Amino acid sequence: MGTFFLALFLIVCVAVVFDISEKIDNFIDRGASVSDIIFQYYLNFIPNFANLFCALFVFISVIFFTSKMASKSEFIAMFASGISKFRLLRPYFVGGLIITAFSFMLGNYVIPDCNKTRLAFEEKYVSKGGPRISSFNVHRQLEPGVYFYIESFNRDHGVGLRLSLEKFDGVELKSKMTADMIQWDSKKELWKAKNYCIRTFDKGIEHIETGVQKDTAIRICPDDFFKKTTTVEALNDKELRAYIAEQKLSGTSAVISSEIELHNRGAVPFSIFILTIIGFSLSVKKRRGGLGVNILFGLLLSFSYILFQRFSTTFALSGFLSPMLAVWVPNFIFAIIAVIVYFTAARQ
Repeated sequence: MGTFFLALFLIVCVAVVFDISEKIDNFIDRGASVSDIIFQYYLNFIPNFANLFCALFVFISVIFFTSKMASKSEFIAMFASGISKFRLLRPYFVGGLIITAFSFMLGNYVIPDCNKTRLAFEEKYVSKGGPRISSFNVHRQLEPGVYFYIESFNRDHGVGLRLSLEKFDGVELKSKMTADMIQWDSKKELWKAKNYCIRTFDKGIEHIETGVQKDTAIRICPDDFFKKTTTVEALNDKELRAYIAEQKLSGTSAVISSEIELHNRGAVPFSIFILTIIGFSLSVKKRRGGLGVNILFGLLLSFSYILFQRFSTTFALSGFLSPMLAVWVPNFIFAIIAVIVYFTAARQ
């Protein structure tokens, strides 16, 4: 555990130094104070970065620590005294479970809150474009059978142009509302439709209502037009599940990215446990080449896992795999590898 935390601390220090060198001009040009940089940005940047590389450094640390013990023939003495490989694996097993649980809690409940502050800081002091002012051609399914469209919306004025709101009962159109303009009333939290026309259909009979202005409650607010994919990083588990349900209802393709993020929060911590077993099994036997060979094998396996994960994620985004399957398939395959490697080592 000590080797893991030392390795993680060192890589985080290196990452912070590189990040400062990359963003220092933005910090100076936009007047970010030292306290804001430290407490609003880097204190929230570090947990996210550390958790991102947690599995890799657990794996390398297990290989490093176990290989050093094997090179000193410490395991040979333990085996000679009757201690089995399974008994030796137990501390690794427990340590892996602890780090897995810690990483899971961090990723689902701590890091999202950190990301809220970090992303707000980046938008203010780092992002070149700044927050979007306008949104165009917005399509949403607000609830089953209710479809919303607006040609453009301006955040500063709270004004949207050319509204269309359709309500269906199955495949039958029940009503359609159009308006030249809608304006958000922040006090009443509803929309004012201007130059509107409402057509309703009842048993084949069409009723038309027109007017200059009408207050209407539409289940969408201005912030919904500007939600970015990156905001899923700032949602905890409960919020992310609710957001995915909302995206599925609206029919947006961005739901795949959100589902990948949700399943990653469980799959990535679980990979720590799998890689711990593989790392132990690879390193417990003293071999020619020692530590260097074991670390080489470890790096090859780590990068093959990352590569496999990227490929499966790409398949999910392309629609060839479900997001859950795409995220968990690498873990299933490497879990099988872990079992094979462990029992191979146990027989030697």
